[in-house]
Amino acid sequence: QVRLVESGGGLVQAGGSLRLSCTASGSSFSINLMAWYRQAPGNERELVARIITGSSPDYADSVKGRFTISRENAENTVYLQMDSLKPEDTAVYYCYAVGRHYYWGPGTQVSVSS
Repeated sequence: QVRLVESGGGLVQAGGSLRLSCTASGSSFSINLMAWYRQAPGNERELVARIITGSSPDYADSVKGRFTISRENAENTVYLQMDSLKPEDTAVYYCYAVGRHYYWGPGTQVSVSS
């Protein structure tokens, strides 16, 4: 059973930075896509950034130039470096991975105060 474990959420002031991490364990198949989604109260879950093996990362327009997604393939770990955070970035951030099936992490809260 594949398990995604996230860490790095928290409370930060506007303009600050946070780094999220997510490690996928238990997969005997290649993890070809890893991504971060977020969901704010009352909103639908939305894609923040994704990285596919062999391709350049994709970002939501709202985070381009502020967030950076990266991956350590050997450890099936994906990172999300979030800089210049804004109050509207406040949400629960979910790790997502695609291997034989697709998997979600439990989510980590990111709160940005003004």
